Amino acid sequence: MKRIDLAGLTAAPAQTWGAVRLVPLLRDEPVTGLRLHADVHDDGELSIVQSGRRRAYISYIPHAFVATRSAEGAPAAAYGTQLHDPAVPAESDCIRLRFRGRLTRRENRGRLRFLPLHLAMEGYLALQFAGPSVAWQEWTHQAVAHGLSPRVEASYCGAAVPGLQDALRVFEIHPGQCGMVLYVADALAAAFVVPHPDDYRALHPSLLQDFYGELVYQYAHLYPAVNDFSVRLDETRVGSLADLRASIVESQAQWEEFHRVMAGGLLDAEDLSFTKVNRVGRFTLSRFRPAFNPDVDNHIGETITDEAGRLVYLKTFRLSAAQTRRGHLLSQLAAHDWNLDETARALGADRQALTLRLDRAGFGHLLRPEVIDHSRAKARAASRR
Repeated sequence: MKRIDLAGLTAAPAQTWGAVRLVPLLRDEPVTGLRLHADVHDDGELSIVQSGRRRAYISYIPHAFVATRSAEGAPAAAYGTQLHDPAVPAESDCIRLRFRGRLTRRENRGRLRFLPLHLAMEGYLALQFAGPSVAWQEWTHQAVAHGLSPRVEASYCGAAVPGLQDALRVFEIHPGQCGMVLYVADALAAAFVVPHPDDYRALHPSLLQDFYGELVYQYAHLYPAVNDFSVRLDETRVGSLADLRASIVESQAQWEEFHRVMAGGLLDAEDLSFTKVNRVGRFTLSRFRPAFNPDVDNHIGETITDEAGRLVYLKTFRLSAAQTRRGHLLSQLAAHDWNLDETARALGADRQALTLRLDRAGFGHLLRPEVIDHSRAKARAASRR
């Protein structure tokens, strides 16, 4: 796979609430053989998640998804949301830690537990995590010995995004709905797809527990409302039921085209990098990351596809401009063996400008202090001239 393909899913007319616009995605027939349900960690505890050998990260994880494989073609009931109280109440003066093990865990032969969006974010945080591949004199000993440890990225819980909770409460869930595309101030915030309509009904509230980027949070504050694009039929062209049916089909096609234009930042990206994570029967769980082009929208996420490559599950996270710049810088550095001069030429800049960009992006601690001080002095001297 090199791109996100929503084949088999039909976009229904959008619903709006304030700055939030939700486009339902419908399936004519649900995908058989795979079901998803939520495993809620409503204990208020931090979690330590193993992301590799001798490597872990700490996060608050509100819920996990469990993918269950049934016999091919056999009916399967949704498990629904399950609430589990903590075994021992947390002390008021401390924060307990819970070990979640790996990001994906096979609970039995046909059952896989994974943490939604954490797969995607872990892949982003691990981007060039080892640091400089060559011990150039500009990099500190810490950068060469320990790489980018620690990497930190901020996000916002869905419950903190103004208007999202009310929107999810009042939005209608369509028969056959197996997903949605979420816009905030008409900026694509997230896409969510599941195999079965019952799965979506059970997991619809989990969108409040997901995390969203800085852009989504800011847009929800800055733009209190968006226009409602309602479909209008030309009554002069309707003289019979057949004419009415034809007009409705035409309006549906127009809405599909409009949705594809709005979601172009995700659907038109053809240079996504997919990494397979695990398999459950004929289904493959993968995560993806973009090419980090600063001039376009950039999304990370995770997918489940069947043996034919059909999209069964999708969850995405929109990177902010700053996160995209950090990914772009790390990708360019790795492509040029972390050589500052060669990387600067590839970016159309000079060594001084690249050094200051690295410092502003939060990677200044990887460079020797005298390198940054020299670049800042040259920048000040140039500004005085």
